[in-house]
Formats: sequence, C-alpha cells, structure tokens
Amino acid sequence: MPQTPAPGFEPPSGKRLALSALLAAAAAAVALVAFVLPAEYGIDPLGVGRALGLTALSESAPVRTFEIVDVVGGNERVTEVTIPDYGEPVPLPNPAVHQAHESPARTETLEIVIPPEQETEVKLVLRTAQAALYSWTTDRGTVYSDFHGHTPDAGPNFFVRYIEHQEASGGHGSLVAPFDGEHGWYWLNYNDFPVTVTLTVSGFFDDIVDYGIF
Repeated sequence: MPQTPAPGFEPPSGKRLALSALLAAAAAAVALVAFVLPAEYGIDPLGVGRALGLTALSESAPVRTFEIVDVVGGNERVTEVTIPDYGEPVPLPNPAVHQAHESPARTETLEIVIPPEQETEVKLVLRTAQAALYSWTTDRGTVYSDFHGHTPDAGPNFFVRYIEHQEASGGHGSLVAPFDGEHGWYWLNYNDFPVTVTLTVSGFFDDIVDYGIF
C-alpha cells in the first residue's frame, strides 16, 4: 500500500534538482579534464595529469617496423599466362627466384661439441635472396634446436624463427634469406652427457660464425 510521507517532508524543487544536475556535470567535466584527458590522450590543460604522473600512461613506445621481402613469392599470383611464340620466354613474376654468382657455392662442415647443460650458436652471414642448404645431426641423444635469423637494421631484440625443435637428433632443409643478416642455429644440450653436433652447410653465404659455448 502507498506510504504516507513523513511529517514535514518536502519534495525537492525543480531548482534544487537542476542545481544538483549542474554540480554533477561540473564534477564530471573536472574529472574529464584533470584525469581522463591526460591519461588517455596526453592532453593536460590544468597540469594535474603531469603532477600525478597520468600523462606517462598515454606515452606508449613508438611502433617499430621492418620490411621482410618475400624473395621467392610472386608466382602464386599468376594463374594464367599467354603462351608466347616459340623461343620466347615467359617473364618471371619475381626475378629473385634466380641468383647468378661469379664464384661457386661454398660448402663447410663443423663439429660442435656441446657439454652437458650448455648452449651454442652458429650463424651464416647471408645477403637478401641468397640461398643455403643445411644438414645437422647429433652423435647421440637429442637437443633443443632453434633455426632463426637476425638483422642489425632492426636492433638486438628482432629475430625471425624459421623452425624450432624441442627434441631433435638432426635437421635438414634450405633457406632463402629474407633480409641481410645472420641466419643460423641455437642448440641447447639438456642432457647429462656431451653431445657433438655435425653441421654441413652449402650455399652463397659470405661467412660462417661459430659463437662457441656459452
């Protein structure tokens, strides 16, 4: 049943309601200018955000980018070609699929002894679009392996992983370098006995770097 207002109760007047709404809007505006704008957008007209450290929240680290060229792609975009007259070749959509060199490819074999619970890296120095073939095996047991690439142009934190093995006794494959830099292997011997990794590489690499045990 309806309740009877207490004696002396007076409903708020329209003027009081309007004043309350105005005060609430003013408080919200102050909060927006003093706290939200500095934290979200770095806009600090009152200086409160900087004093409270809120403007730092809007200062995210700049996004760094690095272009990785698809040196062997391009042909997948060609579904139909016009067959030319006899003796006339079809143009390559991506000429980088062929690389000419003045000297023959290099072949090198390394034997890397990795003590128990130790790690090492071996890297090929390759220029963009240069190709290399590789094969590695262990004399016993399995190791962790990570085949990846670095480029000094993108800083020390940048790397591209080509393939990872949690447990492997060997790996075989090829690479066409997507950028100038070092491309190679990290091995971790998690065993309680030494493991010898035999690595053979062939290709048009400029150098091979053995970083030793660390």
